[in-house]
Amino acid sequence: MKYRVLLPACLAVLLSHTVIADPAAVDGKAIAAADQGGDWRSYGRSYSEQRYSPLKQINANNVGALKLDWYLDMPDSRALNATPLVVDGVMYFTASQSVVMAVDARTGALLWRYDPQVIKRLSNRKNMRFNWGSNRGVAFWKGSVFVATFDGRLIALDAKKGKEQWSVQTFDLDEPRYITGAPRVFNDKVIIGHGGAESGAVRGYVTAYDTATGKQQWRTYTVPGNPRDGFESQALREAAGTWRGDWWEHGGGGTVWNAITYDPLYNRVYLGTGNGAPWNQQVRSPGGGDNLFLCSILALDADTGEYVWHYQTTPGENWDYNSAMDIVLAELEWEGKPRNVILHAPKNGFFYVVDREDGRLLGAEKFGKVTWAERVDMKTGRPVETAEARDPDGVSVVFPGFLGAHNWHPMSYNPQTGLTYIPYQEMAAEYDQRGIDTERWRAKDFQMNTGFAPYRRDVAAEDATGALLAWDVRRQKPAWKVDLPGFWNGGTMTSAGNLVFQGTSGGALHAYSADTGRVLWSFDVGVGVSAPPITYAVDGRQYIALLAGWGGVSYVGSTAMAHHGWTYGSQPRRLLVFSLEGTAKPPPTVPPQTELAIVDNPDQAIDVGQAQVG
Repeated sequence: MKYRVLLPACLAVLLSHTVIADPAAVDGKAIAAADQGGDWRSYGRSYSEQRYSPLKQINANNVGALKLDWYLDMPDSRALNATPLVVDGVMYFTASQSVVMAVDARTGALLWRYDPQVIKRLSNRKNMRFNWGSNRGVAFWKGSVFVATFDGRLIALDAKKGKEQWSVQTFDLDEPRYITGAPRVFNDKVIIGHGGAESGAVRGYVTAYDTATGKQQWRTYTVPGNPRDGFESQALREAAGTWRGDWWEHGGGGTVWNAITYDPLYNRVYLGTGNGAPWNQQVRSPGGGDNLFLCSILALDADTGEYVWHYQTTPGENWDYNSAMDIVLAELEWEGKPRNVILHAPKNGFFYVVDREDGRLLGAEKFGKVTWAERVDMKTGRPVETAEARDPDGVSVVFPGFLGAHNWHPMSYNPQTGLTYIPYQEMAAEYDQRGIDTERWRAKDFQMNTGFAPYRRDVAAEDATGALLAWDVRRQKPAWKVDLPGFWNGGTMTSAGNLVFQGTSGGALHAYSADTGRVLWSFDVGVGVSAPPITYAVDGRQYIALLAGWGGVSYVGSTAMAHHGWTYGSQPRRLLVFSLEGTAKPPPTVPPQTELAIVDNPDQAIDVGQAQVG
């Protein structure tokens, strides 16, 4: 592990022993606070998940002077997708394979490193090595750091020393599940879901644990199971009426692998539920049906996990249009009345505004190219599908494809501009069920299971495009759009300095004017970016931080990203931190490479047919 300390040696030694002033003070009130000082205490900064910071030392007038302050190399990492947290001058983040690191947020000096040994635990499960080591971050609560590992553990660490406090296994290791998402914390509970709806016959759930002991507090399933076993709740009993056939034999899906939002106003948890297992509804639920609660915003009581309400974005899901994208909370005027709302831009290409109190749909408009549905009927809340959406006898080709018009890369919302900044992408997909025996089809554990013919077509650069899209929430239309080279660009962050930051798959970090979209500053990070940036302040200095290291997409995306020249093991993975006072020399990097290399060692190869989408 390498780190750069860009200060005199004696001062660096002093700062490398930085301790947290009062980690026990970070509770629900501290996370909910709009003004957190210089901290970034939760995945979306606060419970709102807006990724909006009130800091404005760095602003649209001076961002052109932004310079590299320090950086930290991570040569053992591949995909870097996490959102760092900053609490009292210490930064916590995950590298590849769920490794947790704590560094001095002023200098990058390493304070501690915790390795959960994920690969070692999966040594006998080679089929689970298809992942890119992706992990989206940690949670912080009353002096503890929580990480969820790919192999399904939820672990509590002491924030000062990085020592393990407790560990629980959230699913059986023999099950084809995995975790790439960040846990959330509230009311002395820590909650986590899982992925795997393509990996086997998986039925989704989320589980809440006691933050002090790791004892399970409640578990809520997102889709109904075998009726002969009984239903865990009345809500699931009613949901079962929207399924057909022996759906439970296929698991059903509905995994919660990313979006979890706690709402302190109503003491609720909102889940963004995933796609069906398998995607093909004629296999999963022959005869149709809405298949609740797939592709939905599902509201639960935070104390008990009991159902409160739901809104389903894609009834009868058939295209991998999961709703695992951000669930952002906002207070705004809607049709002349103040509203507490949810902002949601899932894969299917519609931007939804939903009332947080009762789940009533307030608005739904296309934010990109959509051909599977004409519109959303505001009277029923349901999409009006087009004729080409489902072809029972052959191939359907629709926009967006299964990677979505917006994937997991976080969007941000700026209450000053009223705009939401979406990492938009445009790519079609074909859903080919020719030759699929819908009655006999069964999932194979730890393989890619969609219920359609394998998608093996190479992707040309022009087939997949990306953009940063500023969406006007109240007017329900784009305010501005900046086209980007390639898709699968990083998440966004916005600030009171009238700024939006985003890293790109092409290897740049850009700062834009939040109101107009004008590019104000750029930095060549030397590798593709998937992770979102954050901003924080320590000792009166504001910083911008970004984890740079592309990874965590399907084989389809891999072929498209090859056009950028990012090759495994060539470009460095690192944490980059900027400030107006920065004096660090930009680190060396390897130029993009577009020639293919022959891999002699099969252990270094990746079965791209099994690479994860989440």
